[in-house]
Amino acid sequence: MTIQDLRFSEEHEWVRVESDEIVVIGISQYAGDELGDVVFVELPEVDSGVEQYEKFGEIESVKAVSDLFSPVSGTVVATNGDVADSPELVNESPYGSGWLVKVAISDSSMIDKLMTADQYEAFLASKDS
Repeated sequence: MTIQDLRFSEEHEWVRVESDEIVVIGISQYAGDELGDVVFVELPEVDSGVEQYEKFGEIESVKAVSDLFSPVSGTVVATNGDVADSPELVNESPYGSGWLVKVAISDSSMIDKLMTADQYEAFLASKDS
């Protein structure tokens, strides 16, 4: 898996397509760096619904508490219990073991509305300038 396999939202969440129906969601390295050391993550319950661009949880760092926004709509099929027990995984491995939820996506065309890795990098560069 490379970052090129991911799609990104403007809220700094990423999506990796795992199968025709299942996607994995996490936060970007940029978001983790901006937050600082993550100390707590609140995730939705399995079988709960999430809506594209709507809040689905919270992430707390030593600096701030921030909302998590779902980049897709669907039903949560798994949450990362390792992140609940060791929230620092979000900082240490944001694209690997620091993933947050798996969602059964309701419409795969939502993926096309998200930024590619190159588009996301350009988006970040425009924010910094």
